[in-house]
Amino acid sequence: MKKTLNVTWLGEQRYLGVSESGHQLLIDNSAVKIGVSPMEALLGALATCTAYDVVEVMKKRRTPLSSYRIEVEGERAETNPKRYTTITVRHIASGEGVTAEALEKAAHLSHEKYCSVAASLNSEIVLETLLEPLTALV
Repeated sequence: MKKTLNVTWLGEQRYLGVSESGHQLLIDNSAVKIGVSPMEALLGALATCTAYDVVEVMKKRRTPLSSYRIEVEGERAETNPKRYTTITVRHIASGEGVTAEALEKAAHLSHEKYCSVAASLNSEIVLETLLEPLTALV
């Protein structure tokens, strides 16, 4: 199953990503930011992917969450490409019958089995680069 996101440069270091479904994502690494940076977007993708899983697992176990948030923090290398060397994901949740043990199990299932973003971060990905010259519009 392929997914696509088309990204258009808006000037400075600002880019607009548009998904196949037409949803937009503003990525911004300009001096004055109005969007998230690419590395912040990566943290956000991980956090929301695992959040989706945890909410679903807890609901299926009949202990739905009434309050939930994730704090995600990435430690980056000092030298280029300044990749993340450590990412910490803090799950903070409450709800009737929700225990720390149940939440830990749900988070573990997400990180180890269900979250495609976490799996992508933990794997070797084949990255293919294609170049296509722009043609002048007539």
